[in-house]
Amino acid sequence: MRTSVHPIEIESYAILRTRLDTTDLPPLTRAVVERVVHTSADPSWAGDLVCDEDALRAGRAALRAGAPLITDVRMVAVGITSRPTIVALDLAEAVDGLTRSAAGIRAAAAAHPDGAVWVVGNAPTALVELIRCGVTTPLVIGLPVGFVGSVAAKAALRASGLPAVSNRSERGGAAAAAAAVNALLYSEENP
Repeated sequence: MRTSVHPIEIESYAILRTRLDTTDLPPLTRAVVERVVHTSADPSWAGDLVCDEDALRAGRAALRAGAPLITDVRMVAVGITSRPTIVALDLAEAVDGLTRSAAGIRAAAAAHPDGAVWVVGNAPTALVELIRCGVTTPLVIGLPVGFVGSVAAKAALRASGLPAVSNRSERGGAAAAAAAVNALLYSEENP
């Protein structure tokens, strides 16, 4: 956990809150929305994110209890500043018909079928494979980016019944996915 919040971050949140009213959101949803908006300097994320407060609470509790945190790619892992991660792509071996990202998720799911928190911020194929793998999880943060498959993958996540954070549009990416995790890790510390 962080021991202090930098003055620039405090000022940035103050500016954000003059441009976006999040006071009606539940606490962890507010933390996620504000951190993603803060990370991207884009208040329109507030209308795009789909958060479930119970899933966020379960994900935060699992992280605090030491559950494995698995990311699809290293770019997401690097953005998570206070917690070690397992990078699924590092586990990938060639599998016919699968992207490397999906193969990595398949390998990570085989190693961690129950209890891990999953974060997908790059490849829609990784999110689709995670859903196919049938993991039991307290939370999936599904924010892959792209014009091909990302909207469908995120819709499939929401329809799957897995506890999740996602968004409705093509946008997403490593920074947004890492921001959502950091919001949970720092939720009591938000400026």
